[in-house]
Amino acid sequence: DAVPKTEAYSRYGNPSSYVVLGKRYQTLQTYQGYRERGIASWYGTKFHGHRTSSGEPYDMYAMSAAHKSLPLPTYARVTNLDNGKSVIVKINDRGPFHENRLIDLSYAAATRLEILAKGTGLVEVEAIDPRNFGQLAEKPPIAASQPKVTKAPSLYLQLGAFADRSNAERLQARLSSSLPEPLHISETVSNQQAVYRVRIGPLASIESADQLTKILAAEGIKSPRVVVD
Repeated sequence: DAVPKTEAYSRYGNPSSYVVLGKRYQTLQTYQGYRERGIASWYGTKFHGHRTSSGEPYDMYAMSAAHKSLPLPTYARVTNLDNGKSVIVKINDRGPFHENRLIDLSYAAATRLEILAKGTGLVEVEAIDPRNFGQLAEKPPIAASQPKVTKAPSLYLQLGAFADRSNAERLQARLSSSLPEPLHISETVSNQQAVYRVRIGPLASIESADQLTKILAAEGIKSPRVVVD
C-alpha cells in the first residue's frame, strides 16, 4: 500500500477549476471528511511513465489513482464493495473523464482489489489524514483471506432531487416510457426538509448504468448521479 505522509499540495495540479472535453470540473479545497461510493476503473500501460497532473510520472505498478476533484496529492483507502478488499492509494492525477466513474486506479491497485479482469468495480473511497494514520496503523489488520463483507452493493442512477414531490412525479412521468427500467421516487429528510429523489435501479451491472446514461442524455438528462447503497 501507499504510506500516507504529509505533503504540500501540487503547485500545478490544483486549479480552482479546469476544463476537459468541454466540461468544467471544480476541485475541492480539502480532503477532510471525504467519503464517496461509486464506480472505479483503472489505467495501465498506455499511460505508464507519462506525467500525471501533479507532475509525478505515472507508475502503473505503484499504489496510485486519479480523481477529478480531490486535492493532489490525497491519500485514500479504496474498498471493493463486492469482496471487502481494500488498498491505500496516493491520488496524484486527474480523471477518469468517463461518465459515471469516480476514480481511476493504477494497474497495481486494481489487481489488489480484483477488478482488473472486469475493468470496473463498485468501491468506497475514503480520504486519509496522514496525521492520524499512525494511530490507524497500530490497530490489528483484518486478515486478507477473510475480508469483511456485509451485503452486496446495489447500484442506482439518480436523475434528480426535489423539495416538491410534484416535480419528482413530473420527471418520473416524462421519462418512464423512454426507459427500459422503472423509475422510483424515494423520500428522505435532510435538514428537516423532505427531499424526493428520482432513481432508476437497482441495476444489474455497471454496463447497464452506462447504457442508461446514454439513453438519458438523449432525453436531456446529463450526468446522472451514481448511487451505491
